[in-house]
Amino acid sequence: MPDRAPDAEAFARLALDLHDVDGLDETVDRILEFAVTTFGCRHAGVILVHGGSRVETVAATDPVVEGLDAIQLEAGEGPDLELIADRHEVLVRDVRHETRWPRWCEAVEQAGVRSMLGSRLYTTQQVIGSLNLYDPAPDAFDEADADVAHMLARHAAVAVQHARGDEHLRKAVDARNLVGQAQGILMERFDLDAARAFEVLRRYSQHHNRKLHLVAQELIDNRVLPEV
Repeated sequence: MPDRAPDAEAFARLALDLHDVDGLDETVDRILEFAVTTFGCRHAGVILVHGGSRVETVAATDPVVEGLDAIQLEAGEGPDLELIADRHEVLVRDVRHETRWPRWCEAVEQAGVRSMLGSRLYTTQQVIGSLNLYDPAPDAFDEADADVAHMLARHAAVAVQHARGDEHLRKAVDARNLVGQAQGILMERFDLDAARAFEVLRRYSQHHNRKLHLVAQELIDNRVLPEV
């Protein structure tokens, strides 16, 4: 099998690219592009963990990957779930000879996939998800590829974590701006100060069990005001 390990310059370019992309979607798309180019595999995908338990396929090169991931969740077995639980890498040379996940292996072969390489995405604080590579040929990946995938996964985990943090910050800023606009409407309409206007929004949010920024957005869009 040829040596497919990227040189240091390739990883340096990837790090710069991941720094420059905007948002989580672009980040994982760039990671998959690099993975497919590096390993020459047919299929690739990224699974992320949300809230410590919910698992979601956030990026895939094609519907085949999404289907294989869905089968794992339905069956409660598969390499991605093991990666998220307690393993750093999973190498499946040929699903026909793999015995750990029979239901998943049967579905994988039916989808035209024979080999798989997965690497956990994690930081020192938490498990983020997994990077998963698939190919129709048996023995498409080996231990050397697993080492490269591990290096890629470490770069990817940091980039994904930063992208998530940026998105959370952006959403927080957007929500704060919405609340500020809604406060301004209430202050103008009812001659309230800022604290009183915020209290009106907060009480309405709690009474109707709706998030504060959604109440603010409704007020801005529809001019439907909470009772003062």
